[in-house]
Amino acid sequence: MTMLAAVTEAEFATLREGLEVSDSVLSKHVTALADEGYVKSRKGVHAGRRTTWISMTGPGRTALRQHVAALRELIADVD
Repeated sequence: MTMLAAVTEAEFATLREGLEVSDSVLSKHVTALADEGYVKSRKGVHAGRRTTWISMTGPGRTALRQHVAALRELIADVD
């Protein structure tokens, strides 16, 4: 999610390489996030090959902000 926060959308392969996971692992996570309405995907062609683009939805951005805020609270309580 944090990789998607900085961009409008990202190519599946770019996410896979950045996260250093297999296609199947990333696919399962994208499916779970899509089922929650946090991300959406679209198929397209890039540089002559089929590809999948992943983007974060509005509810996904809200959920990420809330998650980061909760983590910051936890960290602040440690000090």
